[in-house]
Amino acid sequence: MIRRDHETPVAERLRAAREASGLSQGQTARKMNMHRPTVTEIEAGRRKVSAQEVEKFAELYGVTAEWIVTGHTDDNGADARLVIAARELSKMNEKDLDRLMKMLKMFRKANS
Repeated sequence: MIRRDHETPVAERLRAAREASGLSQGQTARKMNMHRPTVTEIEAGRRKVSAQEVEKFAELYGVTAEWIVTGHTDDNGADARLVIAARELSKMNEKDLDRLMKMLKMFRKANS
């Protein structure tokens, strides 16, 4: 079993990856052959996740197991958060994407 530390980063990354994938906890549970409360417990950090489960989650969410466990980038240097963000951006319509780009520019200016 993979140990979670007191900050439960594995649980947080699993939740973020699920949400970015556009899946509900119920949909994830069905695809993982689990009960929905099990997914809830995992994402809350109250249930440990086996290495096999991490691999299945990674495949389902389109991220690496390494990122789920460590938060580090994969061997290609791609940060899984950026991959998830790119996937979400590709789903946006042009108008919303333009608005988002304007917001990002405002954030950059505010942090300069």
